[in-house]
Amino acid sequence: MRIGGILELLNRISPFELQEKWDNGGLLLGDENDSVSKIVLSVDIDEAMIEKADPKTLFILHHPLIFSGLKRLLWSEYPANLLKKMIQKEQSLIAMHTNFDQTHLNRYVFEDVLGFENVECEGFVCRAEGEWEGNALLSHIKSALGLDALKVVGQKSQISSVAMTTGSGAGLMDLVDADLFLTGDIKYHDAMKALSLGLMLADIGHFESEKYFAQALAGHLKNLAIPVIITQSINPFHYI
Repeated sequence: MRIGGILELLNRISPFELQEKWDNGGLLLGDENDSVSKIVLSVDIDEAMIEKADPKTLFILHHPLIFSGLKRLLWSEYPANLLKKMIQKEQSLIAMHTNFDQTHLNRYVFEDVLGFENVECEGFVCRAEGEWEGNALLSHIKSALGLDALKVVGQKSQISSVAMTTGSGAGLMDLVDADLFLTGDIKYHDAMKALSLGLMLADIGHFESEKYFAQALAGHLKNLAIPVIITQSINPFHYI
């Protein structure tokens, strides 16, 4: 199957024009006229995944392997070390990042993983209203995402509205109208700002909240004539 045809399908599912100006989604390695025999879906890519995959495999990732401008390609440095191995195996790469966040991933995690209903999504922020006991809701979120710990800013015994942005969304807190905001990569100064705003935050992790990318996309590719494989890249962090 030609990469160009797959790229057109992906653009219909989640238009690349929706990505942020700083983003780098789309076809990053390969040629639209190249044919591929298999698709692998993952948040990120690592050396083991490249070595395991067959030649002519197309990787569709959430995070762009080539993100900012490359001024040199040294095979001992990331990401050139991975690109070299992919080129040698005639593998290709498409990234679906902030466009897919807005059209699918945030809603999928909020509804299908966390189970919120009557959801409203605008841009990168999903929101739901209800009546929850604070600690019980946090326990549910922790369990649903498989988190060992949940870093929380502020405390509320009763919560009537929840908002969420997967990945790193603390910079959006000025747009959030909710009692509790779920996102990842919350920094110290984000926490201080949230306290001043009376906004409760819960850090659900960057990888931990985006690891559902492959599942969210796979259902839209089930009619393709080539195998579509869901795999999970390695979380670069571990906890001791």
